[in-house]
Amino acid sequence: MTGEQNKPRLLLVSGLSGAGKSSVLDALEDMGWECVDNLPMALLGSFVIEARRARRPIAVGMDVRSRGFDPARAAAALAEIPEVEPEILYLDCSESEVTRRFDKTRRRHPLAGDRPAEDGIARERSLTAPLRAAADSVLDTTDLSPAELRDELRRRFGTDAQQPVLTLVSFGFSRGISRTADLVFDLRFLDNPHWVDELRPMTGCDSPVHDYIAKDPAWAESMDRVESLLSEWIPRYWAAGKNYLTVAFGCTGGRHRSVAAAVEMAERLKAAGFSPNVRHRDLQTTPNDRIEDKLGRTAEGESGSELSK
Repeated sequence: MTGEQNKPRLLLVSGLSGAGKSSVLDALEDMGWECVDNLPMALLGSFVIEARRARRPIAVGMDVRSRGFDPARAAAALAEIPEVEPEILYLDCSESEVTRRFDKTRRRHPLAGDRPAEDGIARERSLTAPLRAAADSVLDTTDLSPAELRDELRRRFGTDAQQPVLTLVSFGFSRGISRTADLVFDLRFLDNPHWVDELRPMTGCDSPVHDYIAKDPAWAESMDRVESLLSEWIPRYWAAGKNYLTVAFGCTGGRHRSVAAAVEMAERLKAAGFSPNVRHRDLQTTPNDRIEDKLGRTAEGESGSELSK
């Protein structure tokens, strides 16, 4: 993502059908990018040569529906275009979510034919594996709402996107591990505010919840160690050329401990000179005793059992 300032950025947006390519291009267009979708691969070079005259960043959407698209050769074709800074964004998504999206829109998967959508998804994932491996960044849209997707794109490709992007995420293991995370910290060993009646409706953004968790003897030491680790590792990731780093904190429901950890760690890292973004995946979910009891107390052991008495 670095390079001569007079060369416009050229972003190939590709990945799985149904993963959000059109939504990504719409968002980039709103941010001032020159965008085109489903461009035949043979026209890629001539289009970019014409489009770069506008001196704006360029985004091209191509996937298995695009005429002549060859996932194994896409990266090389991009690199052959002169006077641009090329990069690839691969959009991924879970099979179940892609299937749900196709069911919702009542469209056929382009590679499924008369077979179930799952067959087309599996075939497409195999065909695009070389492109995914060559991508500068992979964005999993499974858990992202349209608004969250736009926010993520604004952080990555907005006017200040030349700076590496650090995102802190909170999530609940009961709803699946964060699929976008590079580093995951499991906080289910901490005392669980869910089992305190007055704290249950609150979240880790509320001071009473944070204060309750902070009373756990393991809290301060854990936060100190994570901060020390991230302060050392983040610059190493940047130096290695990783432009997007997502650090996730997980608890059982994703409303209390993980949220408090993400909020506090963001403040700590800001004080250390970093500029983290914060996203809470499961903050708006409804508290659920059954989930906390089945998935939480087992992982938390005696601590969880004591809190429930």
